[in-house]
Amino acid sequence: MTSDQSAKSAILYRMVMPDHLCPFGLKSKDLLERHGYTVEDHRLETREETEAFMKEHGVDTTPQTFIGGERIGGYEDLRAHFGQEVSAEDETSYQPVIAIFSVAFLMALAASWYALGTVLSVRTFEWFIAISMCLLAVQKLQDVESFSTMFLNYDLLARRWVRYGYLYPFGEALAGILMIAGALIWVAAPVALFIGTIGAVSVFKAVYIDKRELKCACVGGASKVPLGFVSLTENLMMIAMAIWMPVRILWLG
Repeated sequence: MTSDQSAKSAILYRMVMPDHLCPFGLKSKDLLERHGYTVEDHRLETREETEAFMKEHGVDTTPQTFIGGERIGGYEDLRAHFGQEVSAEDETSYQPVIAIFSVAFLMALAASWYALGTVLSVRTFEWFIAISMCLLAVQKLQDVESFSTMFLNYDLLARRWVRYGYLYPFGEALAGILMIAGALIWVAAPVALFIGTIGAVSVFKAVYIDKRELKCACVGGASKVPLGFVSLTENLMMIAMAIWMPVRILWLG
């Protein structure tokens, strides 16, 4: 074997059992192959075989990758070895809200194109905000208990009345759905104005007055999004829609 071939060879130990196929093992194998490595794939097919391997190499988990006789480690270690970004467990990220707002905007464009024959219209921006509200509500409704717990860290009304944290995502979803339909705006607008105003004041106080560093509950209880501009924007969008929709209906039709 030439030195170049040796440099592009890797040994991978991963769990492949009848009742468990390790996903990180498959991801490690794929990552190695995408970097041009020939993978010597060792499958650990029983619990006893896996325990014996971990004991022999003094490791707590599998998969484990070896390159050039050196143990690289698990999947995240392999990513770091190849210079890819590895997020810390408590690291903040705006990725969830970027995904939600991007998809919401594309959905609004699609709805406008289908309903009005144009991608940009007043309704496009109304739908964008309303769809964003619905998608954000869905994130919260996946685990209302977890959301309400994180919400208590900063929401002023929830701190006085804990049940509000459980009602908030339902109110946001209701207002968003009605605004998409353009129906019962006299219900949707007060709900959006109420929760948006309280939310905006709460976020502004926590971040810009008290200078607290918190995670935002805007995308659910497991959020890594930092509390601040994004959450404030979410609430201001609701306030804007709550004011705009009745005005449009009364004066613009």
